[in-house]
Amino acid sequence: MDQSPVITIADIVDAARIIAPAAVRTPLLENDALNDRVGRRVLLKFEGAQRTGSFKFRGAYNRLARLDDRERAAGVVAWSSGNHAQGVAAAAKLLGMPATIVMPADAPAIKLANTRALGAEIVTYDRHRESREDIATALSQERGATLVPSFDDPFIIAGQGTAGLEILDQAVEAGADIGQILVCCGGGGLTAGIAAAVKASAPGVDLYAVEPAGFDDTARSLASGGRETVSPDARSICDALMAPSPGAMTFPINQALLSGGLVVSDDQVRDAMRFAFSTLKLVVEPGGAVALAAILNGLVPSCDGASVVVMSGSNVDPAAYAAIIGGAD
Repeated sequence: MDQSPVITIADIVDAARIIAPAAVRTPLLENDALNDRVGRRVLLKFEGAQRTGSFKFRGAYNRLARLDDRERAAGVVAWSSGNHAQGVAAAAKLLGMPATIVMPADAPAIKLANTRALGAEIVTYDRHRESREDIATALSQERGATLVPSFDDPFIIAGQGTAGLEILDQAVEAGADIGQILVCCGGGGLTAGIAAAVKASAPGVDLYAVEPAGFDDTARSLASGGRETVSPDARSICDALMAPSPGAMTFPINQALLSGGLVVSDDQVRDAMRFAFSTLKLVVEPGGAVALAAILNGLVPSCDGASVVVMSGSNVDPAAYAAIIGGAD
């Protein structure tokens, strides 16, 4: 059986070239209070500073920029709880093509509003009763549009991997030797892309997927060796990390390159969001705070060198955020 990787470091370097005119080189931050609390050096890759407030713009732009004139005229269709939606909508607007996004009816209002503001058409669905993939596939076939998956696409994975290239460069600038990288994980595209980028030149770095309890399908899949699924009864405040199972493309990469999976509770995520606000002065959405939650709660294995925590996005509903920061559960 062919064991060649879905993406290579050359694909990620090429993605960095493609997205450079449009994407933000997000900061790698350090905070003394965080270092003191966890007893190790921590560097924070803050993807909330990216266009549309999350890493998703990287992969979306890399995918859409590859379309030819005929494909651009027909437009694109995607599904997302909000961050991929905004990434695709923003990329489509910049590249001059129509976009239709299938989004859960209960997605955070700010994500729905921002996606509409970027010019995309939104089709809502019930995430507990309907299949977003089936709805989006039917729409793309009906309209002759290109389907843009949220993670299971080589151009999407390579685009997300550009964050890994930046981490390596910025760690050198900070005088840090990286020992491990913690990445929030839904379908596994960001995790796989960063892992592929980092392992190509720093094979000794350990990478961990971090997921919310109940949606720990990647952690369970890494343990079992097969792609596990999420219970239909599972619930979490981490709306960005609710993929039903690891991706068919992303999981083999993560299975080959990750050192393991970590799981955090919603309460730990809330505490991490409060810490990010009060101490780091950063706004982070629930799904973007899981890796921070893992290191704050001592769930991360020890390592030689600095720990990098990827904070994947900042698109949180204002009312929900205010309640969490105010101490509500």
